[in-house]
Amino acid sequence: MARRAARLSQVRTNEPPHQVTRFGKLPILVLLLAIAALAASVFAALHNQLSYSVGPSYFTALKFDQFGIDPGTAPRVGAALVGVQAAWWMGPLVALPAFLYGFVAVPRTETYFAAGIGAIGLVVVLATMAALAGLVGGIAAEATGVLDTYLTPPAGPTRADFYRAGFMHDASYVAGALGLLVAFWPMRRARRIDMARAGKESADAA
Repeated sequence: MARRAARLSQVRTNEPPHQVTRFGKLPILVLLLAIAALAASVFAALHNQLSYSVGPSYFTALKFDQFGIDPGTAPRVGAALVGVQAAWWMGPLVALPAFLYGFVAVPRTETYFAAGIGAIGLVVVLATMAALAGLVGGIAAEATGVLDTYLTPPAGPTRADFYRAGFMHDASYVAGALGLLVAFWPMRRARRIDMARAGKESADAA
């Protein structure tokens, strides 16, 4: 009996606490992907309120036609709709690699969910900073003409509106691409936390 108890204790020390089956975390994965899509949509809708303010003709003379926005739609509503259509899919796409990693690597469901929310928030912050940097860059490029040799605005929007709003949008997409990597950080941290917790609880049980 003593040997059996010792063997059971040894097994427990190698198992993270509250570990769930991967199927048990599947609803959390689906929920996180839905939240990522929602976050991308809300971010893009709000983002386009600022980019419409600094570059209205970029929307009215270019993006509304591209996205099939009804001419009778209020301009700011149309800008929000453009943002939702353009970005809703980016949230799940950017987050999916990190979420799949966490699905396999993070033992606890609660920690996995918290890390997923953290990853979404981190990418939103990154995209916000990039959009503001893009606006500054667009203003500078429009004022100095440094890119005029290499970049020709399309017919429709004014040169200033194209640089300001267009640079904001491009910078946000670049941030989304970087978010593919950044989103892994909360998941890796969550795994370390769970492993440390497992070691502590095993030591306490011993």
